[in-house]
Amino acid sequence: MQRLRIKNILSEGNTGQAVNICGWVRTRRESKGIGFIALSDGSTQETLQLVVPEASQAFQKLIHCNTGAAIKATGLLKESPAQGQRFEVEVSGIEIFGDADPVSYPLQKKGHTLEFLREIGHLRPRTNTFGAVFRVRNILAEAVHEFFQCRGFIWVHTPIITASDCEGAGDLFTVTSLDLQKPPKGDNGDIDFTQDFFGKHAYLTVSGQLEAEFLAMSLGDVYTFGPTFRAENSNTSRHLSEFWMIEPEMAFADLKDDMQLAEEFFRFLCRKILEKGESDIAFLEKFYKNTSIAELKTLAEKPFVHISYTEAIKELEKSKEKFEFPVKWGLDLQSEHERYLTDKVFKGPVIVTDYPKEIKAFYMRLNPDEKTVAAMDILVPKIGEIIGGSQREERLEVLTERMRHAEIPFENMEWYLDLRRYGSAPHAGFGLGFERLVQYITGMSNIRDVIPCPRAPQTIKF
Repeated sequence: MQRLRIKNILSEGNTGQAVNICGWVRTRRESKGIGFIALSDGSTQETLQLVVPEASQAFQKLIHCNTGAAIKATGLLKESPAQGQRFEVEVSGIEIFGDADPVSYPLQKKGHTLEFLREIGHLRPRTNTFGAVFRVRNILAEAVHEFFQCRGFIWVHTPIITASDCEGAGDLFTVTSLDLQKPPKGDNGDIDFTQDFFGKHAYLTVSGQLEAEFLAMSLGDVYTFGPTFRAENSNTSRHLSEFWMIEPEMAFADLKDDMQLAEEFFRFLCRKILEKGESDIAFLEKFYKNTSIAELKTLAEKPFVHISYTEAIKELEKSKEKFEFPVKWGLDLQSEHERYLTDKVFKGPVIVTDYPKEIKAFYMRLNPDEKTVAAMDILVPKIGEIIGGSQREERLEVLTERMRHAEIPFENMEWYLDLRRYGSAPHAGFGLGFERLVQYITGMSNIRDVIPCPRAPQTIKF
């Protein structure tokens, strides 16, 4: 008999059907000669109650059905007379796959802090909280592909190992096959990477954007969805060293097209999570209070506010709030500024455009005023920036000058300039950090709680 998932059993409700269910015991109790097991298999937030009559041979195995044990139960699906559940299984047989020591098993019936659960990351997905978070993550990942595939975008796989620093930030992980005890040195005393595996200094990528650009300039509309890395030594609740990025690139598109795509994309993701994951969101809303079904419904329908960076600065300057970081035209917006705009001024998502060129990347298209670039950031309540994008600079002379001013080495970027030499065209794109998205949707306060194996400074346990 084929194993059935609890999610399907509860949704289909074929009472009278013989079923096989496999899962992990959440709780076990006995009352008046009847055993009761709450079983979870990870497919849904809900557990399925197993009723084990004393007359059943399975009753003798209850002693091994401790919390955390993996079992298979065979029985008959029935309507449940108990309140709060629609169905239960009258069990005729139990097979124990793996017991769990009731003394040492760390996930007991009591509540556990998120900090404690990070220490047992290999077991935390069995909890209600992390089961919900990772199911939401799965729904969002599936929705990403659905959105772009339905619009004719081609999913491309950009490299994880690269010789370029897309952002120019310098906080990259080096990839090397050199002997770290005795690395070869050049005449100047620096490590000689010409003797390394790739013949030059190689890194883990911080973005697939630059490669996605040349693919867009051949295939039209493309998107990446893969891992990226930053070696920034930041131990905060907002940063990871390994994370996933979604980066679409569109040929023959300008900033207006970019903003429209990003706004439609974000609203689509909100609709999908309400359609497929509302029960998980409801659980997280009940216990953590940082997410809201009502707020997600508003996000799914309400158009975003559009303002320029200059207008944003004016709003902040006239505020009576005491900000930790200064507000001045030419300085980047900090998280506290972004949240003030979304939470208090506009009370919803905001798209900020036309940032000063000095605080944005070299590849963003210079505006006619030659002071700002055709960039946009989408800011959302409680989080701040969640999407960043721009129209790319397609003019060879302007891009060359921007690179020179930003001190971007030309050595590894000639191929990028070739895109402007041969068949250049307007193009645009944006980036969305997937974990930041999951964090916003679920309301989890720490980004390390929305990825199965978080990587951060001094954190690589699992």
